[in-house]
Amino acid sequence: MPRSIATNRTVELAELLDFVRPRHRLLLVTARRDGRPQVSPVSGGVDDEGRIVISTYPSRAKVRNAERDPQVSVLVLSDDWNGPWVQVDGEAEVLHMPEAAEGLVEYYRCIAGEHPDWDEYREAMRVQDKSLVRVTPLRWGPIATGGFPADVAARLGD
Repeated sequence: MPRSIATNRTVELAELLDFVRPRHRLLLVTARRDGRPQVSPVSGGVDDEGRIVISTYPSRAKVRNAERDPQVSVLVLSDDWNGPWVQVDGEAEVLHMPEAAEGLVEYYRCIAGEHPDWDEYREAMRVQDKSLVRVTPLRWGPIATGGFPADVAARLGD
């Protein structure tokens, strides 16, 4: 069986966003008060301004942390566990209702498409008191895949 070889592909912002758009499984990393990481599995998308958007609630640790320290990281995963992934570091902005309402509409659109009743959706977001985290990408690693380093795979042979 051929060995899987790890890859790392450096990309510009436009290609990064194209990679992230269809992937909605993310890990949001914020900093706790003591500096240790808080990792939250979330669903997310990319809005029209190229920000990674995440819907959440105002009482969540990730929200409190991002409001205190907006420097966050997002690990974007593929649906396939062995698929490509990328880490994006950026600055978070947190919006609460009612300011978050239209951003939450855009969040829904970039993940699930059109809603059958946008007024009903906006009301549900209001009743749930949802918040929106928008992460502006500032730097990112290469788009990577797991596997053996090429030199190790060559030594191991097939």
